[in-house]
Amino acid sequence: MAFAGRRDVPEPPDFGILKRLARDQLIYLLEQLPGKKDLFIEADLMSPLDRIANVSILKHEVDKLYKVESRPVISASDQFCFLVRPRIKTMRYIADIVNADKMSGRSRKYKIIFSPQKFYACEMVLEEEGVFGDVTCDEWSFYLLPLDEDIISMELPEFFRDYFLEGDHRWINSIARALQLLNSLYGPFGKAYGIGRCAKMSYELWRDLEEESEADGQGRKPEIGNVFLMDRDTDYVTALCSQVVYEGLVDDTFRIKCGSVDFGPDVTSSDKSIKVLLNAQDKVFSQIRNEHFSSVFGFLSQKSRNLQAQYDRRRGMDIKQMKNFVSQELKGLKQEHRLLSLHIGACESIMKKKTKQDFQEMIKAEHSLLEGFDIRESTSFIEEHIDRQVSPIESLRLMCLLSITENGLIPKDYRSLKTQYLQSYGPEHLLTFHNLKRIGLLTEQSAGETLTAVESKVSKLVTDRAAGKITDAFNSLARKSNFRAISKKLGLIPRVDGEYDLKMPRDMAYVFSGAYVPLSCKIIEQVLERRGWLGLEEVVRLLNGNEFSVSGSTSTGLRVGGPGAGGADSVLPHPDSAVEDNPAWDSQRVILAVFLGGCTFSEIAALRFLGKERGCKFIFLTTAITNSARMMEAMIEAKA
Repeated sequence: MAFAGRRDVPEPPDFGILKRLARDQLIYLLEQLPGKKDLFIEADLMSPLDRIANVSILKHEVDKLYKVESRPVISASDQFCFLVRPRIKTMRYIADIVNADKMSGRSRKYKIIFSPQKFYACEMVLEEEGVFGDVTCDEWSFYLLPLDEDIISMELPEFFRDYFLEGDHRWINSIARALQLLNSLYGPFGKAYGIGRCAKMSYELWRDLEEESEADGQGRKPEIGNVFLMDRDTDYVTALCSQVVYEGLVDDTFRIKCGSVDFGPDVTSSDKSIKVLLNAQDKVFSQIRNEHFSSVFGFLSQKSRNLQAQYDRRRGMDIKQMKNFVSQELKGLKQEHRLLSLHIGACESIMKKKTKQDFQEMIKAEHSLLEGFDIRESTSFIEEHIDRQVSPIESLRLMCLLSITENGLIPKDYRSLKTQYLQSYGPEHLLTFHNLKRIGLLTEQSAGETLTAVESKVSKLVTDRAAGKITDAFNSLARKSNFRAISKKLGLIPRVDGEYDLKMPRDMAYVFSGAYVPLSCKIIEQVLERRGWLGLEEVVRLLNGNEFSVSGSTSTGLRVGGPGAGGADSVLPHPDSAVEDNPAWDSQRVILAVFLGGCTFSEIAALRFLGKERGCKFIFLTTAITNSARMMEAMIEAKA
């Protein structure tokens, strides 16, 4: 399989304690409203709750469970408890219930538990609605949900839109508190690096919280040595590309939600859907999750043959051996067989869907955009995609990828694509185009932006009409975008002689079929190798700055230190360098990669590969797992 790598990769810390802390705090908060009560849970808290607490724990003095929705509540209970996100819409829903009870003369106790924290705006709404004095409010500090042994999610999908589109900073406090919690349990962190405005603000607030707290981390053996914070807008390109590693494709096709996926009848080969938990405990999935899709079928068929051979061993057994086989091995084999058939079914379903969508043609167009070749041909492919009305989300994604790789569309192309899109998918998407422009995902080059000195001279020598044609030609060729410049500086497009070996990859580019190394992962690799931003000044300038490099830990947090330059002391040693054999060095090789605005499974697979190659372990903390479809949906205005 793909990962040969080094054998001395450190073990990840045990994140089970995060689940236990969240569960114990929730039980404590529910006990604060003694006696029988009805519990109302917000829909998007259901799945995270399912991962940390079973129904029997939730039934702790709870009579009935309800989902927070628009329908009127009919209940005989004298106590209502609401477990909700801090949203204004939800506050109005609760206020309507309280006011309806007041009108009917019904007396009840009301408790609101906000997760992960309450906001002043919520209290203001309750006050405006005249119910603030009737409810008691509490906070459930459920910041971190471990999805796997190396993935922790804050389960805040709205963060991307709130911060990057609306400019709303309210979640920064939650990120800082999440980092403070991780630092107190698994730190103190030795070094912190980051890039992006939100990353910098989050780090500074976290440092302030550390200075205020009296917790003393001295003397404790750290389990995480380094932390790297990155804003999603540092690298939109990677998130917009089609995923081709198995876990990414499963997410794109079936939507992984809170670490689980619902496989429908087309996968299960029955009339039922099955909910499957996808993590390292799944023996089949753990071996194929990071693999390029082209390698997966071969692995599954080999696994199937091996499994059959283990079953066939029964034939020559005597009674004692059969008894041992049934008691010790059969259950495990049956479980493995069930998982194997599910993943084979998932692969077949993915193949059918992708064949229908001209997936190979789309990948080819994407690779052309990333490499900067055949831009006209790729633009024609996008126009055809829009005209055929294949998918509004996919069409938007391709337009955004074209825009970002070219640093904006030339006005003629922008108007043409926008008009075709609105005609194909409806004028209600005008607001979507406005949002994409604001966030910088789909922009138009301003007039004269691409005019070069040569072009200016030529235009004086020819007629206006001819000059117009020349301008069009220069528009599509002359401007070098930031992405192109960054790509060249960091070598994001590998130069490969012959075929790229996807089964035994040489670098992180395998997650995009060898065509492109994820920018976000390359930045992390370069900074950790150099132990700072020294030598990356030009890249930082092209990425609009806001970088930081902080070293040395004290009981009051982290203090600013010199960026340093890689070498033998680098956080990411080269594969052939000797690694110090001591426990302190082990923690330095555990790196917390924090993605603010979402992280894709392709980035996770790429950094896992890098970790295996360099003898390091990456732990991922993200505001939510994302992909291109989720990003586009966040930009689409909900229909009234």
